[in-house]
This record gives sequence, C-alpha cells and structure tokens, in this order.
Amino acid sequence: MDDFNLNKNNILITGGGGFLAKSFIEKIILSNGLPILIDFDINKLKVTQKYFEKKFQFKLPIYLADLSKESQVCKLFMKLNKDYESLDVLINNAAPNPTFDEVKKSNFDFYNFSLKAWKRDIDAGLTSAFLCSKYYSMLENKKQRVVINISSDLGIIAPNQSIYKSKNSISYKPISYSVMKHGIIGLTKYCSTFWIDKRIRCNAVAFGGVENKQPKHFINKVKKLIPMGRLAKKDEYGSTIVYLASNASSYMNGSVVVVDGGRTVW
Repeated sequence: MDDFNLNKNNILITGGGGFLAKSFIEKIILSNGLPILIDFDINKLKVTQKYFEKKFQFKLPIYLADLSKESQVCKLFMKLNKDYESLDVLINNAAPNPTFDEVKKSNFDFYNFSLKAWKRDIDAGLTSAFLCSKYYSMLENKKQRVVINISSDLGIIAPNQSIYKSKNSISYKPISYSVMKHGIIGLTKYCSTFWIDKRIRCNAVAFGGVENKQPKHFINKVKKLIPMGRLAKKDEYGSTIVYLASNASSYMNGSVVVVDGGRTVW
C-alpha cells in the first residue's frame, strides 16, 4: 500500500487561484487526488483551471466565494456537501501576501498602517481560515479527515525589515501578515484538540519565501538569513502538502511543519 497515494480524495484548496496553490495542485493531481479550487477572484480561478486543463486534460472544479463573509462560507459548504460524496481534506491557503513591488509601493509603515487595512488582511487570511474550518468540521463524515493550515516562517519569527529597504526607498512587511500567520498556528493547535471526536487531524505548515522575480538586492539580503543560502523554488512545497493530506502522516496532529531552508533556526 502506498501511504502517499491520495486515493481520489477530494481536496479543497482556498486561495486556489493564487501563486502558491499551483504547486499544491500539481502534486495533488500526480498523487491521485482531486483538487477543488475556491477563490474570490474568478479570473484567477479560470486561468488556473485552464492551465491544468491543458496540462492534465481534465477540468478542475472551481467555486467562487468571499471567505471572509460567513453567509458565503455557509452557502459554499452546503453546496460542496451536496456536490461531493465526501470532502476529505481542507487546505486553508487563502491569504493576502503583498509582492515585493507592492511592499515597496505601499510602504506598510507600522505607525501609518490603517485599521481598515488591518481588518481587510486579518479577515482575508485568518477569519477566512476560521470560518472554513468551522463549516468544514460541521459536515457529517465517517471517514478520517484532514485540515492543513498554511502559515509561514513569519508565523514563527518576526520579519527582518532590513531586507525590504534599498538605497532609494524604505519599505516594511505589514504587521497584519505577521499576526495573521502567527494566528494560523494558534488556530491549528486549538482545532487539533477540539476535533478529537470528529476524527479530523489538523496540522500547519510554515513555508519560507519562494523565488518569484524579486529584485536582486532583496535576494542577496534574504539568502544571507537562510542556512541553505537561497529561497525555495515554486515546486518545492507541494510534496509536503501531499504528505500531510495522506495516510503517510496518519499520526500527526497539532504539528507545525517548518519548511524554510533553515531560516527560523538562526
């Protein structure tokens, strides 16, 4: 028996149209799972759907919802429950994560960070994970299920703000991102014990940064903070997701798997 075989399990991925989701989706498909994509951006969903339709010759199911709105999350899970015999895995991946250019443009200085921006980011990345976890766990299911929450190395350590600065500008990683990703780990630990009677395992992953066309001065600074001396490649995280979604991790619950090239060790 192959413990890493996902056995045609239905796997919900929030933020399914995002950059990181693509690496999850591909490894899930190759491991015999069915990704079901959820996002608030229909254009991103369709682009992702079209990409994998061309690559694997089948159309991935997509669902549109604003996951920070409880009414929409409730309706979404009611529909999903009707559409599928079982919903085996939930990956809470939805989260705002500004690109380097967005950080540079918006500054995100702590003292000028607005309450509106705070609420927007916390709702998108943490409230959405809470709501999806809540309604997913309320579904009746006799099978063992899995929830995987996507945190970050910045859910374990503080951002090193010096890497966002250049000769011509001063920028900051927003406070909301750090708090959101720390909160995801807290949510994971809480749910892992609360769901014992429901046979739902809940774990988190803390991923490091991924190469994504960042400027050279940023790359040169951040790689000095990582023992392996580089950022992750975009296809290096999907296998960890498959591991946590599969029977290979059957005795893992409440864990935080850190995959960051060693950055949080220093």
